[in-house]
Amino acid sequence: MAVYVYSIVASTHPQRLDGLDGVGDPPGKLRTVSAGKLSAVVSEAPEDLRAKRRDLSAHQAVQERLMADGTVLPLQFGFTATDDDAVRTVLEEDADGFTERLRSLEGCIEYHLKAAQDEDALLRQILAASDEARSLNEQIKSGHGGPDLPLTLGEKVAREVQARQDRLSTSIVETLRSLTRDERMTQPTGDDFLSVSFLVAREHEDRFRTTEKELADELGADLDLRLRGPLPTYSFV
Repeated sequence: MAVYVYSIVASTHPQRLDGLDGVGDPPGKLRTVSAGKLSAVVSEAPEDLRAKRRDLSAHQAVQERLMADGTVLPLQFGFTATDDDAVRTVLEEDADGFTERLRSLEGCIEYHLKAAQDEDALLRQILAASDEARSLNEQIKSGHGGPDLPLTLGEKVAREVQARQDRLSTSIVETLRSLTRDERMTQPTGDDFLSVSFLVAREHEDRFRTTEKELADELGADLDLRLRGPLPTYSFV
C-alpha cells in the first residue's frame, strides 16, 4: 500500500508521535521507516488525498512535534511513495545528501516575511517627489490635458512604484541578512511586493525578531510587514 511521507530525521532523533493523527479519514497511524542512520516518518496514504484543512493541520503537527526535539527535513504536503521499501531505497541512495542537509539545518528554524504597502500613501509620496508626475496629475484633474495623459501618468507611476519597492525589498532583506544563515525569495502574490524565507539559527532568533519589529516601526504604518514563524525549514530542504 502507498505510504505518505512527512519528514526525514536522523535515526537517533526522538520520535514522540503519540497523540498525533496522520492524514486521511480515518487518520493514518504514524510510524517510522528506517535505513541506516536515517528514518522517515510515514503513515498509510489515503486514496483521495487533497489539501484539506484537517490534513494540512495533521501534516504540520508532525513537523512541529519533531522539530521541538531536533533537526528535521520536512517534506511538502502530498509526498507519497509506493511502499515502505521504496522509502528505504530513497533513504539509502540519498543517505549522504540527507545527512549533510540535516547537518546544515541543525539548530535552525525558518521565518517567512511578506511586505505590502498602502497604495494611496505610496501615490502621495510619488506625487510629492516627482514634479513631472505632479504636473501630469494636475493637468488631468483640471481637465485641460489630452486623452493620453492618464496612460502616461499611470506608466510613470508604475515604474516609480516598482523602483521604490525594489529598493525597499533590498533594504529590508539586507537589514535582516546579517542575522540569518540563508534566504529564499519567492514570487509575491496579491498586494505583496516582497516574499522571502529566512533560515535563522535559534541562538539569533530573539535578535532577528526584535530587528524585524524595529524595522517595521521605522518604516511606519504605511508599510505592512508580516512575519510568520518559527516554521519547519520547508524552504531549505
